[in-house]
Amino acid sequence: MRRSRLTGFVTSLLLAAGLGLTGAASAQASSTAAAGGYVALGDSYSSGVGAGSYLSSSGSCDRSTKAYPYLWNAAHSPSSFAFNACSGAKTDDVLANQLGSLNSSTALVSLTIGGNDAGFADVMTTCVTSSDSTCLSRINTAKAYVANTLPGKLDTVYDAISAKAPSARVVVIGYPRFYLLGQSCLGLSETKRSAINDAADYLDTAIKARATAHAFVFGDVRTTFSGHEICSGSSWLHSLNWLDIGESYHPTASGQSGGYLPVFTNAA
Repeated sequence: MRRSRLTGFVTSLLLAAGLGLTGAASAQASSTAAAGGYVALGDSYSSGVGAGSYLSSSGSCDRSTKAYPYLWNAAHSPSSFAFNACSGAKTDDVLANQLGSLNSSTALVSLTIGGNDAGFADVMTTCVTSSDSTCLSRINTAKAYVANTLPGKLDTVYDAISAKAPSARVVVIGYPRFYLLGQSCLGLSETKRSAINDAADYLDTAIKARATAHAFVFGDVRTTFSGHEICSGSSWLHSLNWLDIGESYHPTASGQSGGYLPVFTNAA
């Protein structure tokens, strides 16, 4: 999701004031994938915004050496590695800017996409700056988009990936729930936190349905992030970060290595 878009709500804020595969099977799958090329696509949850250690060559895409694609590449040494994920990417951006590295020899593709299409940054801006009812209304608008428009957008991206890399194993990874509920925690109300979590579940359900329909693998990070949400004692997600507003609501380095990487490794 977009670092610069989240930066855009600083002014308004100021004004307002068990993962599935066995270890052996996972190792065998990873070995097979490493024999071909690996291409990492998607938005900031794949580029690694929030994890720090950004590659200067990536510019505003903010690709991190602590992001799960970079960590997997370092551990498995595939025959080639293209790190194309970019902060702020929507489905149209993936189609326009990220698919050039795919070809018939690509063995493995990872992808997180859909959050920006659904208006992630605006949802969080609204919920931070507005009332419970306004927050819930904005979330309902996002959910309507996820129900009615996002599936077709995802189908177009998934079809394009299959056409360019017909032999690749494609792992589509979802998004975590943001909040551990029922805790005493500064910030958003419990009503807002619960609604944001429900929206994450709604988005993941939609993404999983389309990925499964295309015979892609869906990686669910909600299990690995369980107990590490915002308001937990050991959060793997940034809450509102005044020192670097663009990192707000993104995984930390621990969220990439402990939340995303094991899910991807077991699915690859």
